[in-house]
Amino acid sequence: MNRSSEKARMQKSPENLRIFFVSLGCDKNLVDSSQMIGLLRSKGYTITDDEAEADIAVVNSCCFIGDAKEESINTIIELGERKADGKLKGIIVCGCLAQRYSDEIMSSMPEVDAIVGTTSIDSILSAVDEVRRGVHASHIEDVDRFVYLKGHAEQIGVMHSAYLKIADGCNKNCSYCVIPKVRGHYRSVPIEDLVSDAVSLAERGVKELIIVAQETTVYGTDIYGKKSLHLLLDALCRIEGIEWIRLMYCYPEEIYDELIKCIKNNKKICHYLDLPIQHCSDRILRLMGRKTDKKSLVYIIHKLRSEMPDIALRTTLISGFPTETEEEHKELIDFVREMKFDRLGCFAYSREEDTAAGGMSGQIHHATKKRRAREIMEAQQEIAFEAASRQTGKTMSVIIEGRVPEDRVYVGRTCRDAPEVDGYVFVADDGRELMSGDIVKVIIDGADGYDLTGVFEHIGG
Repeated sequence: MNRSSEKARMQKSPENLRIFFVSLGCDKNLVDSSQMIGLLRSKGYTITDDEAEADIAVVNSCCFIGDAKEESINTIIELGERKADGKLKGIIVCGCLAQRYSDEIMSSMPEVDAIVGTTSIDSILSAVDEVRRGVHASHIEDVDRFVYLKGHAEQIGVMHSAYLKIADGCNKNCSYCVIPKVRGHYRSVPIEDLVSDAVSLAERGVKELIIVAQETTVYGTDIYGKKSLHLLLDALCRIEGIEWIRLMYCYPEEIYDELIKCIKNNKKICHYLDLPIQHCSDRILRLMGRKTDKKSLVYIIHKLRSEMPDIALRTTLISGFPTETEEEHKELIDFVREMKFDRLGCFAYSREEDTAAGGMSGQIHHATKKRRAREIMEAQQEIAFEAASRQTGKTMSVIIEGRVPEDRVYVGRTCRDAPEVDGYVFVADDGRELMSGDIVKVIIDGADGYDLTGVFEHIGG
């Protein structure tokens, strides 16, 4: 392609310029991507799912742990190769990696044309325009800047389920975490803005709202002066069309009685909580900067199960934190076996620069960290498989995700299963016509590892 034709391609009108998004890392990043996509579409730009036909690629990056950082960098390099071959004309890097390493990216990765930080997502229009004009630009704002693109939330992926990010940033300052440095202090989105966007999502067919933030349980403390998640949930429950509401990232020490009562009494709120506890050893929890201890963790887990016996509890753990002993590792395995979490993920500790834990002595060898993480997951696998088998004979509500014609089954999730991270239900296809997002009653007739199998309930049959 000669220079004049290349220039003409990049100066296409917005409706003819095709933009491809890659969203890496957590679901909070996915929400930022959806809002940027909504903003671009509102100005006439075409969003494509086909990398091969894209004029500009946007990488919404992650840098939470080493593996995520590597994935983001490799994605940029791969897109850079397409750009070098003339198949792509511009690359914009957004998200946490962009916020944290903007200068390094612009100086050492010439394939990158523009940078958009975590609190600058409203600059995506300017960034695209600058790339069209061949201008290199960096849009980095203070990490405590509040930005919420009200009215531009869109779904990415399935049309019946959407993430609703209710806050950004975090005040916990855990010793292993870089989030406060790249996302800033905790900033809640006002209830009226969230309800407005949730109504819009419901009108577009969303039936399941997944509530996310770096921490959801302290929602509202910064703008209302008190924990207000229960008030937000009450408002969301009144939205017609929304049938399931799922809570993620609930710090156990911040769970409060009004919130428990709200979850228990609102039929739309899934009896499902994600509790990122990271460890159970009091010494390790103190080193991590966590604001809880083992006794308190046991108390809140028992309280939740006492109030809602059918609740599904998910957690995440970190293995191989600096100075963690074999005895503390075994204590964590015993804790997992005692608490019997319904869902659990474990990650080997990632040493991150500019964190307190990164500078600690007593760093654990990589192989030891991986081995400990594997042993925790092996213990959890037994618990999860047993828990799945106990569901046999129960009738459960299932949201349909799709159909596998060759296996003659529908694929869905129960309210005990979050998308992407938990299990599925494979329901025998009895000839009925269902759409993704339909919620139906299913009789569970078996378990296959983490997943369940079942048949449709026949009313009056």
